[in-house]
Amino acid sequence: MEIVGVRALVTGGASGLGHATAARLVKAGALVTILDLPSSPGPSVARELGARFAPADVTHADEVRSAVMAGAEDGPLRILVHCAGRGGSVRVVDRNGDPGSLETYSEIVRVNLVGTFNVLRSAAAEMAKGDLVDDERGVCVLTASIAGYEGQIGQVPYASSKAGVIGMTIVAARDLSSRKIRVCTIAPGVFETPMLARLTAQARENLGEAVPHPRRLGQADEYAALAEHVISNPMLNGETIRLDGALRMAPR
Repeated sequence: MEIVGVRALVTGGASGLGHATAARLVKAGALVTILDLPSSPGPSVARELGARFAPADVTHADEVRSAVMAGAEDGPLRILVHCAGRGGSVRVVDRNGDPGSLETYSEIVRVNLVGTFNVLRSAAAEMAKGDLVDDERGVCVLTASIAGYEGQIGQVPYASSKAGVIGMTIVAARDLSSRKIRVCTIAPGVFETPMLARLTAQARENLGEAVPHPRRLGQADEYAALAEHVISNPMLNGETIRLDGALRMAPR
């Protein structure tokens, strides 16, 4: 898909992977709308990048629909890059021997998995209204994690939610094929993001050294570069692409 002049929606665009992707797409000539929480620095990020900001919680249907409509206000929406999500730790049985928190588990799955479907369905419905350009109407790039394949101890909810996104990918691509809309997912390894910024510098260094090559944490723009390539390459569809430097996560 040609990016110049095309309308794009980037969720989680106020920070981390989403911010880097929004910046790259703006530089490539896209007309970008950033969707992020009302409490995020989204308005200032959007001004800095020359993008729009649409406040929304990805789990709220009406808010997401409004944000999608804002992104398609003066032309068809053709690109979605969905980066919004959250982390969190729950064990099946906690350290006190009690059952793990169902409330925390449900909230993480609600944001990461249900939120992904909510954004995808609304964006795809809007894309489907557009005219065909080079035999396609749109492309959706979702975000999973290598935790969806090899979650670590304490990552039950996060791994469950990201495995769900991986499982969603091929089905959504097949479902939307009749609409000429592509769906792919990127599964990052350990990246320099606000989620990892909560860890100590030593912990981040240790994570980076566990990557076979390059032996470091991934950079947000490396995710953004892959998202841009997925958008531009019409044969990429229904695939989840690991972006992890050959890392396979240990149990802890």
